Amino acid sequence: MISLEPVAAPGAPLARRNPVAKLLAALLFSFVLVATLDPVAPAIAIAVELAVLPLFGVRYRVLARRAWPLLVSAVGIVVTLVLFAAERSGRLLVEAGPVVVTSGVLLTALGLVLRMFAVALPGVIVFATTDPTDLADALVQNAKAPARFAIGALAAFRLVPLLGQEWQAISMARRARGVDAGRNPVAKLRLFVSTAFALLVGAIRRGTRLAVAMDARGFDAGIARTVARRQRFTAADALLVAGAVAVAGAALTTSIVLGTFRPLIG
Repeated sequence: MISLEPVAAPGAPLARRNPVAKLLAALLFSFVLVATLDPVAPAIAIAVELAVLPLFGVRYRVLARRAWPLLVSAVGIVVTLVLFAAERSGRLLVEAGPVVVTSGVLLTALGLVLRMFAVALPGVIVFATTDPTDLADALVQNAKAPARFAIGALAAFRLVPLLGQEWQAISMARRARGVDAGRNPVAKLRLFVSTAFALLVGAIRRGTRLAVAMDARGFDAGIARTVARRQRFTAADALLVAGAVAVAGAALTTSIVLGTFRPLIG
């Protein structure tokens, strides 16, 4: 079952921060780390992220459950670079026919994997500690985002868990009609594609109905909307954003001082 509800302890000090502050801190933190390809800066960033995780009220086991797609992506990055990297610099480690593994390839793969984790983990932490309704309210009140966009994003978040239920219903209905791939991998792939297409069509139809319903309720009007729950951006929220930028800058500075800095451009 897909779930986007917060899983953090609500009383944790950083989990209570303004949703816009947490989102802005994650974006700025990730933006700074994208500037380098070396493994040192993202490794420092990951260590800091894991160290402050208890302050967000998120358990490490819960984070591992939410971030498991990153592990799959990391394996894909390593395999792709080992097989298809154009530059094979460094010391030769393994040579098995067309597969040539060098220290340079592994260093590049390590840097990309660590950077992916360092950039993605802040987003995982933000959405694991933020209620979607609070995020929509904060976007409207603090980030001055249009209510149409914020409420539309909130509706999308609320509808995402239905995708898992619909996938299961479509699969069960096809199995009841005798449509089953068995052990044939090609048939499984074709069945997966057709099920995904049916799910996409259903999602588009639901989105169209939702847009019409929102327009009928005045979300396209120019009249300012009132808010039921106030979201205040305090000095503690500003400190969170400043701290995120400072930590990312310190990681980048450490990389430069150690001589491992590899700029993304240039």
